[in-house]
Amino acid sequence: MSSIGKSINQFISEQQNKTDSNSDDLSGLIADIASACKKIAHLVNRSAITGIGGASASENVQGEVQKKLDIITNDVMVEQLNHHGHLAAMISEEIEDIIQIPEHLPKGKYLIAFDPLDGSSNIDINISVGTIFSILRCTDASREVRSDDFLQAGTEQICAGFCVYGPTTMMILTMGNGVNGFTLDSEIDEFVLTHPDMTIPEDAAEFAVNISNQRFWETSVQRYIDECIQGVDGDREKNFNMRWVASMVSDVYRILIRGGIFLYPLDTKSANSSGKLRLMYEANPMSFIVEQAGGLSTTGYQRIMDIKPTDLHQRVPVILGSKNEVERIIRYHQEDKLS
Repeated sequence: MSSIGKSINQFISEQQNKTDSNSDDLSGLIADIASACKKIAHLVNRSAITGIGGASASENVQGEVQKKLDIITNDVMVEQLNHHGHLAAMISEEIEDIIQIPEHLPKGKYLIAFDPLDGSSNIDINISVGTIFSILRCTDASREVRSDDFLQAGTEQICAGFCVYGPTTMMILTMGNGVNGFTLDSEIDEFVLTHPDMTIPEDAAEFAVNISNQRFWETSVQRYIDECIQGVDGDREKNFNMRWVASMVSDVYRILIRGGIFLYPLDTKSANSSGKLRLMYEANPMSFIVEQAGGLSTTGYQRIMDIKPTDLHQRVPVILGSKNEVERIIRYHQEDKLS
């Protein structure tokens, strides 16, 4: 019987019952994340009406000006995830230090890293934004959680997902056994399964990149993008379309639906010398999702999920998407390294 139309809670419970009978905490945690995302979707939809769009007077740990909704949505995530005893601690892209669970509240066996509002620079121009999260196991929840507890390679993730707030609100989720998409049904206020077993086509004819940074890229990336732009007149002998939303959740969702490649590569601008995107909050969860859907994710030189983090807010270059396209650009990096 088809699973389409099942609520996210029902779907997760059924999936977990097949693999782990002691997984109620994980199911409950995902349910809490879904509840937080519903609240954030409502805030995003009403941001212009309630006057919570625009920039705040503060900066995040990376020195970036925060939007008002960055702060508000971070508080929503913390408040929703604090109380039910599923987490040992959490970290947020918007907060420098670990967010400990208050002593008077129960603690669980999981850790979460999240970006509460990815793409928030687009909020005032009505472009889709989203929430990204990554769940890890806590090896010792009997003491206060330390940074080292979070600094696990992406291969250690047990669940990852993102929610995109667009024409519809959707949650994309993997628990290591494929990728499924759930749409928020506003009439019943539930996420229901609409996109089971999402798979990325191995070949594609779309690329997503900020072309204004082209002069700062490595030769391998310039070569790849030049070939795409040349289309049928170049070595690839096919036309490509460029798509760039500047909201990772939107770009990755598009790749899940129809294939393509997303690049935020290494460049020579001093502020981005180690890459732009955050390993723990963006690169790892998106890489887990993309790989589970049959795609690949790399820095150009290394599989992203093999990186052992050294800092909670570490940045990395990201190239991910359709398998054959990512393999091509990896090959170009290798050839440049050898030359």
